[in-house]
Amino acid sequence: MWRTKQLMNKRQTGSAYETLAADWLKQHGYQITEKNYRCGQGEIDLIAEKDGYLVFVEVKYRRTGQKGDPAEAVDYRKQKKISKVAEYYCWKKRKLNQPCRFDVICVLGQEIRHIEHAFECCI
Repeated sequence: MWRTKQLMNKRQTGSAYETLAADWLKQHGYQITEKNYRCGQGEIDLIAEKDGYLVFVEVKYRRTGQKGDPAEAVDYRKQKKISKVAEYYCWKKRKLNQPCRFDVICVLGQEIRHIEHAFECCI
């Protein structure tokens, strides 16, 4: 029971920061097309469009910097998983010719940092 409650709190927290990130992106001219896009390959937190680019966004939150920078959590394994989901999304939505990029939004305490072109597709 405690484990289930802990998991729900983690999901609720993640959802709240994904919403915060989506709002931040909208304020900066992005159009959000998907939230929590899931397929058999995994999940992408946000998918947006801006200036002709399809932007796949991973959102990472840390209350404090004690466990490191939030961006450090987007390691090669995570990048590969996001890349596979992005490839599937582009195939499914017939957007294979649309330029895309991979961004990370880091929330550290009250600070929001947007890292554009955070990593390259690594399939």
